[in-house]
Amino acid sequence: MSVQIAVPTADDMRELGKRLATLLRAGDLVVLTGSLGAGKTTLAQGIGAGLNVRGGVTSPTFVISRVHPSLVDGPPLVHVDAYRLGGRVEVDDLDLDASIEDSVTLVEWGEGLVEELAPDVLGVEIDRAEAADPEGEPRKVRISARGARWAPVDLAAVTR
Repeated sequence: MSVQIAVPTADDMRELGKRLATLLRAGDLVVLTGSLGAGKTTLAQGIGAGLNVRGGVTSPTFVISRVHPSLVDGPPLVHVDAYRLGGRVEVDDLDLDASIEDSVTLVEWGEGLVEELAPDVLGVEIDRAEAADPEGEPRKVRISARGARWAPVDLAAVTR
């Protein structure tokens, strides 16, 4: 199952993240895919705000992984940037499997590297169209789900 939505601005991307957060719970693995500057971290900021986690959600490119504890007794957000990782061995070194059941685990650049961590995966692919104004570049976001966890979930709810 999948849905697609046009996202015209960074603020709209954050709002989409907040709506996605209403669907997320401990144990969920979210894999974000898109080119540099597509809006992956902006979406992650919205998810963090929607989950009401501590700390500003920023790109973990240089630290690879950040844990944002919940401020409301919800699951923590484990935010990973796999861009600089060389493969599955380096992903294994992060020990994401140790926290995946208790957290919402969100991995930028994780396609092909982390899907085996969980039987159920929510994939978010962000396609950025080229435009003269980088702030005004429209995005197409495709959200797809795999696994029994997502079968009863109405993904189209995030497009409303």
